[in-house]
Amino acid sequence: MENAKLIETLSPNERKILPYLKEKEIKSIIKKSGLDETSVIRSLQFLENKNIIKLKSERKKTVDLGDNGVLYLKNGLPERRLLTILAEKKEIHLNDKSLKLSENEFKAALGALKKKAMIEIKDNKIFLNASMNEISKKTLEERFLESLPVELDKLAPEELYALKSLESRKDIVMLEEKQKVSFELTSIGKEIISSDLSHADKLIETLTPEMLRNESWKSKKFRRYDVTSNVPSISGGKRHFVNQGIDYAKRLWMDMGFQEMSSTLTQTGFWNFDALFTAQDHPVREIQDTFYIKGIKGKLPEKDIVKAVKQAHEKGVDNSKGWGGEWNEEEAKKVILRTHTTCLSARNLASLRNAKNKTGKFFSVGKCFRNETIDWSHGFEFNQTEGIVIDKDAGFCHLLGYLKEFFSKMGFDDVKFVPSYFPYTEPSVEVYGYLKEKKVWIEIGGAGIFRPEVVIPLLGEYIPVLAWGPGFDRTLMDYYKIKDLREFYNNDLTKLREVKFWVK
Repeated sequence: MENAKLIETLSPNERKILPYLKEKEIKSIIKKSGLDETSVIRSLQFLENKNIIKLKSERKKTVDLGDNGVLYLKNGLPERRLLTILAEKKEIHLNDKSLKLSENEFKAALGALKKKAMIEIKDNKIFLNASMNEISKKTLEERFLESLPVELDKLAPEELYALKSLESRKDIVMLEEKQKVSFELTSIGKEIISSDLSHADKLIETLTPEMLRNESWKSKKFRRYDVTSNVPSISGGKRHFVNQGIDYAKRLWMDMGFQEMSSTLTQTGFWNFDALFTAQDHPVREIQDTFYIKGIKGKLPEKDIVKAVKQAHEKGVDNSKGWGGEWNEEEAKKVILRTHTTCLSARNLASLRNAKNKTGKFFSVGKCFRNETIDWSHGFEFNQTEGIVIDKDAGFCHLLGYLKEFFSKMGFDDVKFVPSYFPYTEPSVEVYGYLKEKKVWIEIGGAGIFRPEVVIPLLGEYIPVLAWGPGFDRTLMDYYKIKDLREFYNNDLTKLREVKFWVK
């Protein structure tokens, strides 16, 4: 009775392979059942769930032909082709252009034949040193190639020697780790394959809309389903962990009363550099550091803002001297991929120029681009988190307080501030966080108070403006325990499934 119920749970594919289980060879089952390998393996797994068979799985290293190995098996190894030519000519010149061998093949052939003492080289000529009997025999390497694929642990000593010889040459052989699956019938399985399965063919697999309409399902008998069977795990979709980190950082700033700033990834040199009092001959503006958009000129803002920025550069403001020289409007119109998000702070200050209340707290988290050499801590594309506080009572201690609060919630328990220099802030600091995974202090951002040369041209008057722009990707490295920035964008599905965002 139990076996009858078990037979009623068998799927069409399971029933199809049952007659061939006695053979115990999966390749034979695939051939005789007409099913593909995946369908057979899956059916065997279902049969194991029903205690009809016991599966065994072991991983084996297999030696197989590489790309060049396939080619040489068909056309002959380079040394065989050179040997054939020598058998006819007895000697050839080293610079003979008629040989149909590439430079690498020719060198490999010479090395292999010299090692076997089958040739001799003198006076820039190659002489045959082997008898016709030696030439006619297949070499150890040739016989080995013909035997592939073969399991590594089954190689005889002479085959291991041939493998070592061929491994030093490009793409002739390759090592693959393959899973070998075998099975054996259980006592229940032996009874099932001897049973009459014909009635199972009449079982209905699916309930169709037509059956529901005409109620014909009432007279049908459906296949039993085993709801306890293991099924492949499915990874649900989720946001990329970098985007999760960005969302979390945005929430931190908003919890501290900040409003979000946004703008385009492309900016004019005016907003990216000039409005931030970066001299037009400053090295940071050169093509080595900045990506310029060829053949495009951007629009400048209102004339009074442009005039004020020009004044700050050429003659200074608030008793400063400026940079001197002539400020070039065409240079300011050049369009670039923004090198930092501080350009958003400049634009936001300018938007408050005519406002009655020139106070507020603003932030952004967004992509920036610099022509950097890629390594574990640098990339040409990276995220930065920007922030400004406009307040007549704001001071340097408030700046450090905001940064310490943000980084502590991002997982950096150890943060230090080091005096520094930036063209658009004074005083200025660099922010360093201790990266536990690397056991090093790493720069995670710069900060300071905007200079009058930045604030007055944009805002129309001087009000203290606290400003910062930490590199956000470096912040996430410690948060996610990642040692290399490049892991953020490798799109490794295993990594993406493993990483889970946590809130401190």
